[in-house]
Amino acid sequence: MIPGSSVHASLANEIGLRIVRGDYPPGTILPNEAKWSETFNVSRSAVREAIKMLMAKSLLASRPKIGSWVEPKERWNLLDRDVLAWYATAPDREMFLRTVQEFRHIIEPEASAFAAIRHSDEQMAEISQACREMGEAATLPERTRADTRFHLAILRASGNDLLVPLGVLIESALDHLFVFVTRETSDQRRAQSLHEAIEKNIRLRRPAAARNAVHRLLANTDEVIGRSRR
Repeated sequence: MIPGSSVHASLANEIGLRIVRGDYPPGTILPNEAKWSETFNVSRSAVREAIKMLMAKSLLASRPKIGSWVEPKERWNLLDRDVLAWYATAPDREMFLRTVQEFRHIIEPEASAFAAIRHSDEQMAEISQACREMGEAATLPERTRADTRFHLAILRASGNDLLVPLGVLIESALDHLFVFVTRETSDQRRAQSLHEAIEKNIRLRRPAAARNAVHRLLANTDEVIGRSRR
Protein backbone atom coordinates (compact mmCIF):
# COMPACT_ATOMS: atom_id res chain seq x y z
CA MET A 1 0.00 0.00 0.00
CA ILE A 2 1.10 3.54 -0.76
CA PRO A 3 0.42 5.71 2.34
CA GLY A 4 -2.67 7.84 1.81
CA SER A 5 -3.78 5.94 -1.29
CA SER A 6 -6.75 3.65 -1.80
CA VAL A 7 -6.25 -0.07 -2.31
CA HIS A 8 -7.07 0.09 -6.01
CA ALA A 9 -4.78 3.12 -6.57
CA SER A 10 -1.88 1.34 -4.85
CA LEU A 11 -2.56 -1.77 -6.94
CA ALA A 12 -2.69 0.29 -10.15
CA ASN A 13 0.64 1.84 -9.17
CA GLU A 14 2.28 -1.57 -8.69
CA ILE A 15 0.92 -3.08 -11.92
CA GLY A 16 1.64 0.12 -13.89
CA LEU A 17 5.24 0.18 -12.66
CA ARG A 18 5.70 -3.45 -13.71
CA ILE A 19 4.33 -2.69 -17.17
CA VAL A 20 6.47 0.40 -17.78
CA ARG A 21 9.69 -1.22 -16.57
CA GLY A 22 9.12 -4.12 -18.96
CA ASP A 23 7.96 -6.98 -16.74
CA TYR A 24 4.91 -7.26 -19.01
CA PRO A 25 5.89 -6.29 -22.59
CA PRO A 26 3.31 -4.90 -25.03
CA GLY A 27 0.89 -7.59 -26.15
CA THR A 28 1.16 -9.57 -22.91
CA ILE A 29 -2.12 -10.93 -21.56
CA LEU A 30 -2.19 -10.07 -17.87
CA PRO A 31 -3.33 -12.39 -15.07
CA ASN A 32 -7.07 -12.43 -14.50
CA GLU A 33 -8.89 -10.75 -11.60
CA ALA A 34 -8.78 -13.88 -9.45
CA LYS A 35 -5.01 -14.22 -9.85
CA TRP A 36 -4.30 -10.56 -9.08
CA SER A 37 -6.64 -10.77 -6.10
CA GLU A 38 -4.74 -13.78 -4.76
CA THR A 39 -1.29 -12.31 -5.50
CA PHE A 40 -1.89 -9.02 -3.71
CA ASN A 41 -4.48 -10.23 -1.18
CA VAL A 42 -7.05 -7.66 -2.30
CA SER A 43 -10.68 -7.85 -3.39
CA ARG A 44 -11.61 -8.46 -6.99
CA SER A 45 -13.45 -5.15 -7.05
CA ALA A 46 -10.16 -3.41 -6.18
CA VAL A 47 -8.51 -5.25 -9.07
CA ARG A 48 -11.26 -4.13 -11.45
CA GLU A 49 -10.85 -0.50 -10.40
CA ALA A 50 -7.07 -0.73 -10.79
CA ILE A 51 -7.43 -2.15 -14.29
CA LYS A 52 -9.86 0.66 -15.19
CA MET A 53 -7.31 3.22 -14.03
CA LEU A 54 -4.61 1.68 -16.20
CA MET A 55 -6.96 1.53 -19.17
CA ALA A 56 -7.67 5.24 -18.71
CA LYS A 57 -3.91 5.85 -18.95
CA SER A 58 -3.87 3.77 -22.18
CA LEU A 59 -1.49 1.18 -20.75
CA LEU A 60 -4.08 -1.58 -21.00
CA ALA A 61 -6.95 -2.67 -23.19
CA SER A 62 -9.54 -5.27 -22.26
CA ARG A 63 -12.09 -7.49 -23.92
CA PRO A 64 -14.58 -10.04 -22.51
CA LYS A 65 -13.35 -13.66 -22.60
CA ILE A 66 -9.83 -12.47 -23.44
CA GLY A 67 -8.92 -10.32 -20.47
CA SER A 68 -6.56 -7.38 -20.24
CA TRP A 69 -3.41 -6.94 -22.31
CA VAL A 70 -0.61 -4.39 -22.47
CA GLU A 71 -1.00 -1.80 -25.20
CA PRO A 72 1.92 -0.74 -27.49
CA LYS A 73 4.14 1.88 -25.88
CA GLU A 74 3.23 4.54 -28.44
CA ARG A 75 -0.34 4.48 -27.10
CA TRP A 76 0.65 5.07 -23.48
CA ASN A 77 -0.27 8.45 -22.07
CA LEU A 78 3.23 9.59 -21.17
CA LEU A 79 1.90 12.99 -20.09
CA ASP A 80 0.04 11.31 -17.24
CA ARG A 81 1.76 12.05 -13.92
CA ASP A 82 1.71 8.42 -12.79
CA VAL A 83 2.98 7.04 -16.09
CA LEU A 84 5.81 9.57 -16.12
CA ALA A 85 6.78 8.62 -12.58
CA TRP A 86 6.86 4.94 -13.53
CA TYR A 87 8.80 5.75 -16.68
CA ALA A 88 11.37 7.65 -14.63
CA THR A 89 12.07 4.63 -12.43
CA ALA A 90 12.27 2.13 -15.29
CA PRO A 91 15.63 0.40 -15.93
CA ASP A 92 16.34 2.37 -19.10
CA ARG A 93 17.05 5.61 -17.27
CA GLU A 94 19.11 6.99 -20.14
CA MET A 95 16.13 6.76 -22.50
CA PHE A 96 13.98 8.65 -20.00
CA LEU A 97 16.56 11.40 -19.46
CA ARG A 98 17.12 11.78 -23.19
CA THR A 99 13.39 12.01 -23.83
CA VAL A 100 12.92 14.74 -21.23
CA GLN A 101 15.92 16.64 -22.57
CA GLU A 102 14.60 16.50 -26.13
CA PHE A 103 11.30 17.92 -24.90
CA ARG A 104 13.18 20.75 -23.18
CA HIS A 105 15.22 21.53 -26.31
CA ILE A 106 11.99 21.84 -28.28
CA ILE A 107 10.10 23.98 -25.75
CA GLU A 108 12.26 25.93 -23.34
CA PRO A 109 14.43 28.21 -25.53
CA GLU A 110 11.44 29.81 -27.26
CA ALA A 111 9.39 29.86 -24.05
CA SER A 112 12.18 31.85 -22.40
CA ALA A 113 12.34 34.27 -25.32
CA PHE A 114 8.57 34.84 -25.07
CA ALA A 115 8.87 35.23 -21.29
CA ALA A 116 11.46 37.97 -21.84
CA ILE A 117 8.94 39.85 -23.96
CA ARG A 118 5.70 39.15 -22.11
CA HIS A 119 6.38 38.62 -18.40
CA SER A 120 4.49 40.61 -15.81
CA ASP A 121 6.12 41.98 -12.66
CA GLU A 122 4.52 39.20 -10.60
CA GLN A 123 5.73 36.51 -12.98
CA MET A 124 9.24 37.93 -13.00
CA ALA A 125 9.26 37.98 -9.20
CA GLU A 126 8.32 34.28 -9.21
CA ILE A 127 11.16 33.42 -11.62
CA SER A 128 13.70 35.47 -9.65
CA GLN A 129 12.64 34.00 -6.31
CA ALA A 130 12.96 30.42 -7.58
CA CYS A 131 16.40 31.19 -9.00
CA ARG A 132 17.50 32.75 -5.72
CA GLU A 133 16.17 29.81 -3.70
CA MET A 134 18.14 27.42 -5.91
CA GLY A 135 21.34 29.19 -4.94
CA GLU A 136 20.43 29.29 -1.25
CA ALA A 137 19.20 25.68 -1.00
CA ALA A 138 20.94 23.59 1.65
CA THR A 139 19.68 20.18 0.51
CA LEU A 140 19.17 18.31 -2.75
CA PRO A 141 15.34 18.22 -2.43
CA GLU A 142 15.22 21.98 -1.77
CA ARG A 143 17.36 22.73 -4.79
CA THR A 144 15.50 20.45 -7.18
CA ARG A 145 12.10 21.81 -6.06
CA ALA A 146 13.32 25.36 -6.66
CA ASP A 147 14.78 24.29 -10.02
CA THR A 148 11.44 22.85 -11.13
CA ARG A 149 9.59 25.98 -9.94
CA PHE A 150 12.04 28.13 -11.92
CA HIS A 151 11.36 26.38 -15.21
CA LEU A 152 7.60 26.13 -14.70
CA ALA A 153 7.49 29.84 -13.85
CA ILE A 154 9.18 30.62 -17.16
CA LEU A 155 6.56 28.59 -19.01
CA ARG A 156 3.82 30.56 -17.26
CA ALA A 157 5.53 33.85 -18.08
CA SER A 158 5.71 32.92 -21.77
CA GLY A 159 2.06 33.90 -22.12
CA ASN A 160 1.20 30.81 -24.15
CA ASP A 161 -1.88 29.09 -22.73
CA LEU A 162 -0.82 25.66 -24.03
CA LEU A 163 2.56 25.68 -22.32
CA VAL A 164 1.20 26.11 -18.80
CA PRO A 165 -0.74 22.82 -18.55
CA LEU A 166 2.01 21.07 -20.50
CA GLY A 167 4.55 22.18 -17.93
CA VAL A 168 2.38 21.00 -15.06
CA LEU A 169 1.94 17.62 -16.73
CA ILE A 170 5.69 17.01 -17.03
CA GLU A 171 6.49 18.42 -13.58
CA SER A 172 7.32 14.98 -12.18
CA ALA A 173 9.60 14.28 -15.15
CA LEU A 174 11.48 17.52 -14.54
CA ASP A 175 11.79 16.64 -10.84
CA HIS A 176 13.40 13.30 -11.67
CA LEU A 177 15.73 14.86 -14.23
CA PHE A 178 16.87 17.65 -11.91
CA VAL A 179 17.49 15.24 -9.03
CA PHE A 180 19.72 13.18 -11.30
CA VAL A 181 21.59 16.17 -12.76
CA THR A 182 22.12 17.83 -9.37
CA ARG A 183 23.56 14.61 -7.95
CA GLU A 184 25.88 14.18 -10.92
CA THR A 185 27.05 17.81 -11.12
CA SER A 186 30.23 18.59 -9.21
CA ASP A 187 30.26 22.29 -10.15
CA GLN A 188 27.06 23.68 -8.65
CA ARG A 189 28.32 27.24 -9.05
CA ARG A 190 28.41 26.86 -12.82
CA ALA A 191 24.91 25.37 -12.85
CA GLN A 192 23.66 28.25 -10.73
CA SER A 193 25.32 30.87 -12.95
CA LEU A 194 23.67 29.36 -16.01
CA HIS A 195 20.26 29.72 -14.36
CA GLU A 196 21.07 33.25 -13.23
CA ALA A 197 21.94 34.20 -16.83
CA ILE A 198 18.49 33.05 -17.94
CA GLU A 199 16.83 34.99 -15.12
CA LYS A 200 18.81 38.15 -15.90
CA ASN A 201 18.04 38.16 -19.61
CA ILE A 202 14.35 37.52 -19.07
CA ARG A 203 14.26 40.32 -16.46
CA LEU A 204 16.04 42.72 -18.84
CA ARG A 205 13.66 41.72 -21.66
CA ARG A 206 16.37 40.38 -23.95
CA PRO A 207 14.64 37.52 -25.84
CA ALA A 208 17.60 36.47 -28.01
CA ALA A 209 19.97 36.46 -25.05
CA ALA A 210 17.45 34.53 -22.93
CA ARG A 211 17.10 31.95 -25.68
CA ASN A 212 20.88 31.55 -25.94
CA ALA A 213 21.21 31.27 -22.16
CA VAL A 214 18.75 28.38 -22.15
CA HIS A 215 20.68 26.67 -24.95
CA ARG A 216 23.83 26.90 -22.80
CA LEU A 217 22.04 25.41 -19.81
CA LEU A 218 20.62 22.55 -21.88
CA ALA A 219 24.04 21.84 -23.40
CA ASN A 220 25.48 21.63 -19.89
CA THR A 221 22.75 19.18 -18.86
CA ASP A 222 23.39 17.10 -22.00
CA GLU A 223 27.05 16.96 -21.01
CA VAL A 224 26.21 15.76 -17.48
CA ILE A 225 23.98 13.01 -18.86
CA GLY A 226 26.66 12.02 -21.38
CA ARG A 227 29.33 11.77 -18.67
CA SER A 228 27.12 9.54 -16.54
CA ARG A 229 26.63 7.21 -19.50
CA ARG A 230 30.37 6.92 -20.05
